[in-house]
Amino acid sequence: MNNFTKLGFILATLGSSIGLGHIWRFPYMTGEYGGSAFVLVYILLTIFIGIPILVAKMVIGNKTQTNVVRAFDELDPTAKKHWKKASIMIIGGPLILTFYAVVLGWVFYYLVVVSFNLPDTIEQSNNIFATLVTDSILASIGSFAFCIFLTGYIVSKGVKNGLEKYNFILMPLLFLIFIGLFFYAMTMDSFKQSISFLFSFNIHEINTNVIVMALSQMFFSLSIGVGTIITYSSSAKKGDNLLSSAAWIALSGVVISLVAGIIIFTFLFNHGQSASEGSGMLFKAIPLVFGQMAYGEIISLLFFAAVLFAGITSTISILEPPVAYLSDTYNISRAKVAYLICLAIFIVGLVVILSNTKAYGAYFTFFNKSFMDWIDFFTAAIIMPLGGLLALIFLGFAVNKKIIYKFVKGFMSREVFNVWYFVIKYIAPLVIFIVLVAKFVETFAKAVN
Repeated sequence: MNNFTKLGFILATLGSSIGLGHIWRFPYMTGEYGGSAFVLVYILLTIFIGIPILVAKMVIGNKTQTNVVRAFDELDPTAKKHWKKASIMIIGGPLILTFYAVVLGWVFYYLVVVSFNLPDTIEQSNNIFATLVTDSILASIGSFAFCIFLTGYIVSKGVKNGLEKYNFILMPLLFLIFIGLFFYAMTMDSFKQSISFLFSFNIHEINTNVIVMALSQMFFSLSIGVGTIITYSSSAKKGDNLLSSAAWIALSGVVISLVAGIIIFTFLFNHGQSASEGSGMLFKAIPLVFGQMAYGEIISLLFFAAVLFAGITSTISILEPPVAYLSDTYNISRAKVAYLICLAIFIVGLVVILSNTKAYGAYFTFFNKSFMDWIDFFTAAIIMPLGGLLALIFLGFAVNKKIIYKFVKGFMSREVFNVWYFVIKYIAPLVIFIVLVAKFVETFAKAVN
């Protein structure tokens, strides 16, 4: 496998998170879980926990220069090599894609259909989205199929001709369009209200649920816990400054999240809508604004094209770890592995789509949660944090500290290394463990009641 360039590695890893994770998921999670309280916790967790974890995952991949399973195996100092079981995290990626690509399919539908028939009122906007999700089964399936098999096609091309090539094109396009939308939002009266909602930092509103969901958003937005970071860093030049790369990726992601939040909440508040619009936020407020703008159709086309392409950079990063592992281990062509995994994702994704419909939703709803909601919960709140936790315990307690320092001393002083090592060995695992236990207790209590 060809290696990433330095910029290619940063763009690819950044692209893995800057997509629906920041543009779709962050705003609606912020709206549902405390506004500025959620934002504050999310920023703090990203800086003090997310960046150290990113570096840890990068070290595992960059030192071994191989797939996730083999990376754990090579660094495992024990005779029985049990630590490779920690690579079970790679199953999280395909599970995430079963609902992530469905949402991305909605974006594709808005690009090719709704952009040419934009709503004039919030009622029309709500009806368009509700009809797509609950009634238009064939449209949802077709859009989902396009996104997941396009993902398979790009991944089948490899690092240089697939992952890096498309990220170089798509990420700058997203940035340019978002800068324009941000300046447009600044002209609206509701801009100050949006700023206040995101940055008033009401500490008294912070609770266990806010912390848990902020942590899950951090893992989701940084692609931690599914093997993406390990896989991508294995294709980066050995010995690159992983600390600076991690900082660029994490902080750029935070900025994009906040910009997306400011834009979307400004649009929402400008039309008298609540911040807690849920997962449909991106598909309700934005089309309505475009419908009231000059050249709204063109702007809508550009916007949803950018979101679609940004989402595709995320789906290819999520699919890459299992494809890399299976093709390397069993000497099967990348194309065959990519398309087979996509086919399996497509089959499960059909159930996800049906779980949201009026006709079949009741058959796929358990404990008042749809099949889609359950997959989102297990992957974002459990599988991804657990995958990150296992990697930290492995690097902090199984791998010799001197081996790690020897590898990172080119871009870390001894003082920085000691702080980073303490965080990944004790602080980050403890935070993740406490949050996981709290979430399990909360979920169990709700089930009993």
